[in-house]
Amino acid sequence: MIMPKKKIVIIGGGAGGLELATRLGSKLGRSKKAQIVLVDRNQSHLWKPLLHEVATGSLDGGVDALSYLAHARNHYFNFQFGSLTDINREERSITLADIRDDQGEVLVGKRKLSYDILVMALGSTSNDFSTPGVQENCIFLDSSQQAHRFHNQMLNLFLKYSALPGEKERVNIAIVGGGATGVELSAELHNAVKQLHSYGFEGLDNQALNVTLLEAGERILPALPARISAAAEQELVKLGVRVLTKTMVTRADPEGLYTKDNELIKADLMVWAAGIKAPDFMKNIAGLETNRINQLVVEPTLQTTLDTHIFAIGDCASCPLTKGGFVPPRAQSAHQMASRCYSNILALLNDQSLKPYVYKDHGSLVSLSKFSTIGSLMGNLMRGSMIVEGRLARFVYISLYRMHQVALHGYIKTSLMMLVGGINRVIRPRLKLH
Repeated sequence: MIMPKKKIVIIGGGAGGLELATRLGSKLGRSKKAQIVLVDRNQSHLWKPLLHEVATGSLDGGVDALSYLAHARNHYFNFQFGSLTDINREERSITLADIRDDQGEVLVGKRKLSYDILVMALGSTSNDFSTPGVQENCIFLDSSQQAHRFHNQMLNLFLKYSALPGEKERVNIAIVGGGATGVELSAELHNAVKQLHSYGFEGLDNQALNVTLLEAGERILPALPARISAAAEQELVKLGVRVLTKTMVTRADPEGLYTKDNELIKADLMVWAAGIKAPDFMKNIAGLETNRINQLVVEPTLQTTLDTHIFAIGDCASCPLTKGGFVPPRAQSAHQMASRCYSNILALLNDQSLKPYVYKDHGSLVSLSKFSTIGSLMGNLMRGSMIVEGRLARFVYISLYRMHQVALHGYIKTSLMMLVGGINRVIRPRLKLH
C-alpha cells in the first residue's frame, strides 16, 4: 500500500525534472496518494537543445516556452518559483532563496519545504574552467535569458553593420567549444543572416559574417564517430565558418579571445560552449558525495550514495555505466533517467526493490540549421551505429523534440501543437526580429 500524502519534491524543471513531475503528478497527485512539488528558478520551460535556435531567432522562445504554473495545474502537481540554497537531510527539508524584483525589493522571503523523497534535476551550467575574462566577456548558452541576451546583441551588431556606409568590417562572432551547441549555433548564424537580408538589412550576407569555431580537442563533435565529425566540419567550412581545432583559449577580453599561442581571435560577440558542470553551490551540498564538476554521485538506482531518500537525474548526476565511464550529459539521458526514477520512486513507496538504470545510446544528431542534419542512430547496437544525413536525419532530429512534447502533453495535444506550429510558419516571420 502507498502511504497517503507522501511529499515528493523535484528541484529543476528541465527535460528530466519536468517529465518526472508530470508523470508523478498524473499517477500520484491526481489520486491524492502523494503531493508532488516542482521547484525551478524560472517561470517557464524551454527544451535546452533548442536554445541555439532561440539565440539566433529561428525559434521564438516566448511562443514555444511552457508555463510551469499552467502545466502543474493540468497535471496535478504544485509549482514553486525559487532557487535552492540548502538541503537539511536530518529534517528532510530544503531552503529556497528569497525572491526579489529588479530593484532588489524582497517579494517572497526565504522558504523551507519538507520532503519525504527529494529528486535533484538541476541540469548543468557552462564550465569556463576558470579561464580569465570569460565570465565578463562571453555569453553562456545554458538558459533562456542567455539566449535572449545573445539574440539582442546579434541583432544590434547586424543593424549597426547594415547602417554603415561604404566599406565596412565584417561582424566577428567567436564560439568556443566544438560540441553540438557550438556546431549548431555556427550554422544557425548563417541562416539568420540569410533571413535578415530578406527582411531589409542592407548589405548583410554571408560575406558580412565571420564566424570562428574554436575547439581544444583533435576534432569537433568528439562524442560522435570521426566520419560524422569530418562531415560536419566540411559542411561548416562550405558555409564559411572558420573551424580551428587543437586550439585552446587561455583568456578573453573585450577585443576577443586569446589562444595558447597568444593569437588574438577578434570578436564582437563571444559564446562559451566548452564543457559543462553542475552549479557551484552543489559542491558537497548537505555532505552528499560530489565529483570534480559538482555532480551528485549516484548508485545505479539513481539514489545518491549517502542518502537513499535523495535521487539525482540528468546533467547534475554522475551515474556509472555498466562497461565503465559515466552516463553522458544528453537530453536522451535525462529522459531515460526520468523514466527509471519514476518507477523506482513508485517501488520505494511500495516497499519493493529498485531497479538499476541502464543507459541506452540511441545515437546522436546534429542539426546544421536549414543546410543539413547528420548523425548516428542506434548507437547501442552491437555492430555499431547507422550513419544518417539529409532529410531523414532532419526528420529524426525533430522527432526527438516531439518525443519530449509527447512525454509532457500526450499524443493528441502534441499533434495540435504541431498543427499550430505549421500555421505559425506560414503567418509569422521566419526569424524573430525583436
